[in-house]
Amino acid sequence: MRDFAVSDDPRVQAQLDRLGTLSLPQGRIGIETIGALLERLGDPQRRLPPVFHIAGTNGKGSTCAFLRAALEAAGHKVHAFTSPHLVRFNERIRIAGKLIDDEALAALLAEVLDAAEAAGIAASFFEISTAVAFLTFAHSPADACVIEVGLGGRFDATNVLESPAVCGIASLGIDHEAFLLAAEEGAPSAPFSRIAFEKAGIAKRGVPLVTLDYTPAMNETIADQAARAGGPLVRQGREWSLHPQTEGFIYRDAKGEVALPAPGLPGAHQISNAGLAVAMLRHQDAIQMSEAALASAVSSTHWPARLQPLREGPLTALLPSRAPCWLDGGHNPDAGRALASHFSASNAPIHLIIGMLANKNPAALLAPLEGRLASVTAVPVPGHPSHDVAAFAQVSDKVRPGAAANVAEALRRLPINPDAGEIVLIAGSLYLAGEVLRLNQQIPD
Repeated sequence: MRDFAVSDDPRVQAQLDRLGTLSLPQGRIGIETIGALLERLGDPQRRLPPVFHIAGTNGKGSTCAFLRAALEAAGHKVHAFTSPHLVRFNERIRIAGKLIDDEALAALLAEVLDAAEAAGIAASFFEISTAVAFLTFAHSPADACVIEVGLGGRFDATNVLESPAVCGIASLGIDHEAFLLAAEEGAPSAPFSRIAFEKAGIAKRGVPLVTLDYTPAMNETIADQAARAGGPLVRQGREWSLHPQTEGFIYRDAKGEVALPAPGLPGAHQISNAGLAVAMLRHQDAIQMSEAALASAVSSTHWPARLQPLREGPLTALLPSRAPCWLDGGHNPDAGRALASHFSASNAPIHLIIGMLANKNPAALLAPLEGRLASVTAVPVPGHPSHDVAAFAQVSDKVRPGAAANVAEALRRLPINPDAGEIVLIAGSLYLAGEVLRLNQQIPD
């Protein structure tokens, strides 16, 4: 499956059409192809400002957002490469704080695609995207780069980075099983240990690897990977710790403690993501960071489609009542548990509008939310194979018969009781979340 990519600019769309024909050749895995492509482009990955490299199953995007906000609060110019995009491909590449503009994007996509074709390099969608980002960053002055792993870590295209300032691993869970759990000699066979093995593949010699605290088996796997790479391991609960307070949290490490406000991003799990970002910033030597910048970043960070309250717009105007409407792109069990934890603070019944890719588990979100659901309305994920009503109905008896044709229809059909304090949650896919933001005119910038 390929990421969708469209643009209102015909110059960009012409290159996105070329990009959209690319896919990952079956059976190919490794970073040799991206390495060959970058060599053809003059190895831009070797000319980047200090890099903050982040892997993980959930939370790596939020961690990237906290890192960028902290670095910018300290007065630094920051490049960022994240994925996927929600509405526009431009969201993946941020140059010194601003999204790449259409003119530059069209030219750089053309340059990289032409280079790959001229050399006969069968690069994938994500490999081309990564090369475009690295080439852009190498040509543009900045003080730091925040780079998010696309999938896994060990064989991800971003793992051509040789000497980041620091690496980090966010929350871990089972996802992308076909890629990350494929049988391989020398890799752990237990699923969670294998996920940890793949993510910790970003470890580098002499580079701190900052992690959360996982299960003992996962911690051991990550420690082995860090030792094999020759990089120091900086683990939560050992080298650093978090202590939630009534309003905010305390971060502690060998340098001392920092009192920080509650994260601006909703959800109790965001304390872990913010804490990981703080730990990464405090365990690298490339860039100085003040406590004031850390506090400012934690409280002000925004990251779209992660427990995002939707404002009044063309889409939310279709609701039959003024019920609060939330959006989340989570699609795996950890995301489902995070949603359940966030909404557990209130007894408000939830009307769930859900669209999930066909290769995801329908129970991932429905099971954690069961007991809180007032209704479940299935919708397709635009442009992608997705689960039908029957798949969700096998998990929850709150599923309404007949899928809605789209989110707009689903909102109109909701059986909301205006006097019951109910809420609406649209969830299940980042692709669906992107469509919701576009229709509600909340384009990420």
